[in-house]
Amino acid sequence: MKRLNAMSRTSRVNFLTYALVIAAFVVLQALSMGGGLSATLQGQLVPVCAYVVMALSLNLTVGVLGELSLGHAGFMSVGAFSGAVAASALQGVIPASGVRLALAMLIGAVFAGIVGTLISVPVLRLNGDYLAIVTLAFGQIIKSIIENLYVGVDGSGLHFSFLKPTVTLEQGGRMILNGPMGIPNIEKISTFLAGFLLILITLVIIFNLVNSRSGRAIMALRDNRIAAESVGINVTKYKMMAFVTSAALAGAAGALFSLGQNTIVAAKFDFNTSILILVYVVLGGQGNMWGSIVAASFLTILPESDAMRGLRDYRMLVYAIVLILVMLATNSPAIKGLFGQILDRTRSKKGGNTP
Repeated sequence: MKRLNAMSRTSRVNFLTYALVIAAFVVLQALSMGGGLSATLQGQLVPVCAYVVMALSLNLTVGVLGELSLGHAGFMSVGAFSGAVAASALQGVIPASGVRLALAMLIGAVFAGIVGTLISVPVLRLNGDYLAIVTLAFGQIIKSIIENLYVGVDGSGLHFSFLKPTVTLEQGGRMILNGPMGIPNIEKISTFLAGFLLILITLVIIFNLVNSRSGRAIMALRDNRIAAESVGINVTKYKMMAFVTSAALAGAAGALFSLGQNTIVAAKFDFNTSILILVYVVLGGQGNMWGSIVAASFLTILPESDAMRGLRDYRMLVYAIVLILVMLATNSPAIKGLFGQILDRTRSKKGGNTP
């Protein structure tokens, strides 16, 4: 306890975040092995892990970099489809499901990172609402491309066609991606352990980036771009670093998610999914990784509970209202002043009780 108190505030928060994730994994794993979790909740463990990583990765863009991205589901879809195609194509070559899952997540991260790099070149020249609108457009473009892509595999390797299903396969070959029909009959190889490890890797990457010299430069751009430029900070370099890292992590999460489903279609990764992930970030607190984990976990499980299942059709409406209220509250000087007074009183009471 003394060593924990001796840490800086940032190190203490990071340590507690790791402890929270590990403790949650141990408890849920013990309950799962002991039969203490319902079948519905067990089926939600992998999606929860995927959405936690999505929330953490978007928080890197929104909370740390300070730029609003509305196309994050597009990077998730790139990772989901590239990872699922890779896992399906390697099924006969690599029988070990754990190795294939790791390769699929790595491939998903690489492809999403490449797409993020290509998109960041024109997008990161913009700021504010303009950047949000353009990222939204790119997310829709990625969705449309995947809906018109056909991929098959045979003894010669992968075969592709675009717009029309003109893929010609050798005897024994099979189609993997069928355009708007997506990828059916996916072998479920994603596990809760893999999701837990991906969350830890994501936290390590984000915390090390934020606490590094590059992270301080990124936050300087968020706080005051003109002042950051005046001291020689390369705006394009550091914005691209955060944006591409965020995209790559989203791609890995997409691969984990897709390989835990029976079927995936491009329509799953639409604008509503991007907004849903943004709700996780805003409700958890921009720049607050601990809050993103809690918000993503809670809001992924809650709609599947028996009490809330009847309100599933109104979920996005409720999220939109909550998002509006949170944004109004965080931008209201009166509410900020009220919370500041409460915090000052709490600190003064603690100081007065100290001998």
